[in-house]
Amino acid sequence: MKTILVVGIGTGSAEQLTVAAVAALNRADVLFVPEKGTPKADLADVRRTIIKRFVTRPEVRQIGYAVPRRDAGNPDYGQGVDDWHAMLAEIFSWLISDVPENGVGAFLVWGDPGLYDSTLRILARVPEPVRVEVVPGITAVQALTAAHGIALNRIGEPVLITTGRKLGPVETDTVVMLDGQQAFLRADPDLEIFWGAYLGSPDQLLISGRLGDVAVEIAATRDEARARHGWIMDTYLLRKAR
Repeated sequence: MKTILVVGIGTGSAEQLTVAAVAALNRADVLFVPEKGTPKADLADVRRTIIKRFVTRPEVRQIGYAVPRRDAGNPDYGQGVDDWHAMLAEIFSWLISDVPENGVGAFLVWGDPGLYDSTLRILARVPEPVRVEVVPGITAVQALTAAHGIALNRIGEPVLITTGRKLGPVETDTVVMLDGQQAFLRADPDLEIFWGAYLGSPDQLLISGRLGDVAVEIAATRDEARARHGWIMDTYLLRKAR
């Protein structure tokens, strides 16, 4: 049976790669590199840089694959996601067919495979039986709090992780991901916000403070960065001030 490794590679810095991730990539006969077009070419470049730096097997092969675009009107997990998963499952089936029998293939997953990533769900749709192994990675949540030098949780308090589309009144410390709608602009201005984009990369951006004082700055910084790079990955923590 073929083995498929789903390897978390962190949020953009090769320094975030774990020892376990390096070992996993060096087990692979084939490495799969997603390509999302010219605007996001640097995401593929980060993966190739990691491969060049850490993979020592000379016989390993790299296969790039195009990622179909999702419904532009639904940037979060909404309508159309099932069709998108189905299209990717077909692509994954083709990729896995290129792994030798009893061989190993590896997907390099941004952040961690268990947090707002669909690779495992898509692999579950692949008809060919495979053994799936997951190697965790540094998440955007960890990278965000580390960059701001803060703890994620208050002492003995819970933390909520949600999307911008699902953000409601903030009753406990809340991490927001996938916020194409900039939901923070409609949140309580007296909240504290810790915002970050391109976390862990040389282009990292950080802003923090009282939401009412920095929300416009964050929105402007976000728009400018997206126009410059052609894409943006950002996340933030909201909490009541004490």
